Amino acid sequence: MEYCPRCGTLMLPRRRDGHAVLSCPKCGYEKDLSNPLAYRLTRRRRHEQEDALIVIDREVVVETLPKARVECPRCGHLEAYYWEVQTRAGDEPATRFFRCTKCGHTWREYQ
Repeated sequence: MEYCPRCGTLMLPRRRDGHAVLSCPKCGYEKDLSNPLAYRLTRRRRHEQEDALIVIDREVVVETLPKARVECPRCGHLEAYYWEVQTRAGDEPATRFFRCTKCGHTWREYQ
């Protein structure tokens, strides 16, 4: 791991003209690798479906969730099921999700 001598940003290994170099993503500074075997160049992994955040499990019976008097942004109905999920760090408030009892639209509210 090396930092750019110009701007201090972490330099990333890349292939340039058939050989490996360390490149600064911020200012573009490049340095030839003295030991290319010290770094492993891999392709970026694409996010798969299982990496997605599961807001509510399909097996949960939504009708058993508590209801709140809140307006649906899609149809204007004034009743929705709600639940909370800790989507951010533990020291931040949970995210509240709503699902309209009439049209089924789901939306979130950050607290």
